[in-house]
Amino acid sequence: MSNDIEQIVIIGGGAGGLELATRLGRLWGRKGKARVTLIDRNNTHLWKPLLHEVAAGSLDAGVDEVNYRGHARRHGFHFTLGSVNSLDRDRREVILAPLVDEEGQTVLDERRVHYDQLIFALGSVTNDFGIPGIADHCMMLDAPGQAERFHRRLLNAFLQQDRARAAGGDEQLKLVIVGGGATGVELSAELYNAAKVMQDYDLDHIGPEHLQVSLLEAGPRILPALPDRIAGSVVKELSKLGVKVRHNTKVVRGHEGALETDEGEMIDGDIMVWAAGVRAPNFLKDLAGLESARNNQLMVNQTLQTTRDERIWALGDCCACPQSDGSWVPPRAQSAHQMSSHIFKNLKRQKAGKPLVDYHYKDHGSLISLSRFSTVGSLMGNLTRGSMMIEGRLARLVYISLYRQHQMALHGVTRTLMLALIDRLNHAIRPRLKLH
Repeated sequence: MSNDIEQIVIIGGGAGGLELATRLGRLWGRKGKARVTLIDRNNTHLWKPLLHEVAAGSLDAGVDEVNYRGHARRHGFHFTLGSVNSLDRDRREVILAPLVDEEGQTVLDERRVHYDQLIFALGSVTNDFGIPGIADHCMMLDAPGQAERFHRRLLNAFLQQDRARAAGGDEQLKLVIVGGGATGVELSAELYNAAKVMQDYDLDHIGPEHLQVSLLEAGPRILPALPDRIAGSVVKELSKLGVKVRHNTKVVRGHEGALETDEGEMIDGDIMVWAAGVRAPNFLKDLAGLESARNNQLMVNQTLQTTRDERIWALGDCCACPQSDGSWVPPRAQSAHQMSSHIFKNLKRQKAGKPLVDYHYKDHGSLISLSRFSTVGSLMGNLTRGSMMIEGRLARLVYISLYRQHQMALHGVTRTLMLALIDRLNHAIRPRLKLH
């Protein structure tokens, strides 16, 4: 490999990072004009907005996930399995921690990866805000492994509850979800769908009416990023399902089987989920002298280069990007997609000797899926003049199209159409819920 080939390293294989690696691999990697390397701690990618469906069993992660190594070979980039340990900006090297297997055996020693351009696309993790007991007693849904762990626990709880009710018991299965954002709301609805479907698979004594789902929000309403009328519509739909939505409910401590509020109330839960906020990974805070925000995000300017090193870029949830109106780009999937496209554009301009251009966030609206029961949301930005509320079948089609757009960015139109066909076939021949 020639030393004059530019080394482009992307850390994080989420939606934005994988899309960027794919586009750069197609453009330069295949032609030998740059060596593009994607680094991730996992072997596979799953679109993060789908994790609540994996948790409830509506989606099988093994069917929809993308294998990084196979995808890299197909699209002209390289994949390295590993986690960032530190960064040497003087030598322009990413230092990867030793790779250790499940039995604690070292598979690979510490490694160094040289870069000419480095892009952080690590996404975010759930923020427990340092509240005592939350990390010990609540489940989180940051990655497919956590979602699958939740699913196994949910199935076991359904089995126990069904057996107890068959023996004459009348207790309900109590689930508590903290956080009234998209994850908490969508998971609440999916749980009722899962309970309904389980009745078709020999669990005759438990159904939606035997669930007690509490959705706790510390603020005055759920879905604060959406207009009031949409949030109000979602509350009505959740209430019809049986979800108890509680606003202005601040959790101050987690216990075994219960959450404690600031008013001293104990809210019991057989399964408790924390989805109340996000932050960037802790190791990004002051990494190698880079400027970071309070929630560990890397500070970037409007070109998406970090403020203290123009060779280092950041996109998505792990970066703090100011806008010209004084606001900050929100941590949303559409932000990561837009930023990925913008860095791709700026890297091309840089290679051509052209000045870089600033990124401006475009809000295309938000959609909330309430499983098979409903989908609601708003379309904004250049899709409509102002904001338009949509719901029902149209909203569901738009919601699905967002995932198809991500698939097209990764696979192209033809393969995405094939994947859509496979999805339809799976719906026809596979169980309606993952049962293991």
